[in-house]
Amino acid sequence: MKKDQRSLGDKLKSWIMQDRGGYDYTLLFAIIFIACFGLVMVYSSSSYVAYTQFGSSFYFFKRQAFFMLLGIAAMFVVSKIDYHLWLKFAVLGILSAIVLMLLVNFTPFGIEFNGKKRWFGIAGHSLFQAAEYVKIVLIIGLAAYVNRVGKRVDKWPTIVITALISIPLCLLVAMNNLSTGIILVGITFVMVYIASQKKVLYIILVVLAVVGGVSAVFLGDQFVKMGILKPYQFERIYVWLDPEAYALEGGHQVIQGLYAIGSGGLFGKGLGKSLQKLGFVPEARNDMIFSIICEELGVIGALALIAMFMFVIYRLFRAAINAPDLVGAMITIGVMTHIAIQVILNVAVVTNTIPNTGVTLPFISYGGTSVIFLFLEIGLALSVSNLSRCKR
Repeated sequence: MKKDQRSLGDKLKSWIMQDRGGYDYTLLFAIIFIACFGLVMVYSSSSYVAYTQFGSSFYFFKRQAFFMLLGIAAMFVVSKIDYHLWLKFAVLGILSAIVLMLLVNFTPFGIEFNGKKRWFGIAGHSLFQAAEYVKIVLIIGLAAYVNRVGKRVDKWPTIVITALISIPLCLLVAMNNLSTGIILVGITFVMVYIASQKKVLYIILVVLAVVGGVSAVFLGDQFVKMGILKPYQFERIYVWLDPEAYALEGGHQVIQGLYAIGSGGLFGKGLGKSLQKLGFVPEARNDMIFSIICEELGVIGALALIAMFMFVIYRLFRAAINAPDLVGAMITIGVMTHIAIQVILNVAVVTNTIPNTGVTLPFISYGGTSVIFLFLEIGLALSVSNLSRCKR
């Protein structure tokens, strides 16, 4: 076997792609447009709270702008690196994600907010949301494994190993963050479903999931006793079914969000003119920011934003189709699935279509960790797109 005599510098250079084809500029500009719009809405939805709590209406805006610029820079760096390099760290990434979630859930490294340990920190100072790291690691790990097994993806040993890769992470995340656990399950399901040639098994799993969800409405008490659902999660089902009956408790956020949506009408009250953001809608800059968008920009503005997300998902789908290999397609499918599921869940929660799960709107909601890792995922998709262009 020939030994690679290249220097470390030469090896690193081999992973840096030459700009012969360029980025998928359409996807790039669409993402930056959405992120900039999100920055405007973070300021609009948070200015009142920021001024009353921190003395500056730009407090959250400045922080989000910093993390957005950091994310864009990271995206460009990742997009210039051959995505095959990350496959070498797939196993290490999965193991590190499991260790990270164990530290967050069961040690003082987990920082608790609102009764839930979601942040990793040191000496009581939170650094980042661990679940956001898990998402990108799971996408790369599953893509690497599906690429490795190839046509054996439908064999039972492969299915078992896939479950062993994803289930521990999903469960560890779901312990304190059910919505992200659901997103991780969705990412895993779609990636494996796309790679599979036998769709029947996965269709059966979807049917079982729907039956389980419906059963939770009628058999919630039993699920709580069995430990499948926590009491506060079961209470959310009652709030979802009749939010007005829980107006002073869990239904307050839902009701105020619906008030915001309803008062916006077709064209909205105008940018910056929301009344519900003045302390009425909890987490107006985070989970409920879509309700403020509806109030200020109306149904037309909300539909325009959803159309932009649909366009981004379409561009990611095109990138997956044109990917130069299976692993590139799987990575792009994973990124596309993550964004699609998160947008659907957020809009569904805000409009009370499903029970409240506490999920943010990608690139729009306030949150430094979320926006940085989302840009990293887009960087991976751009890397796939860039390489496919270079090979044409």
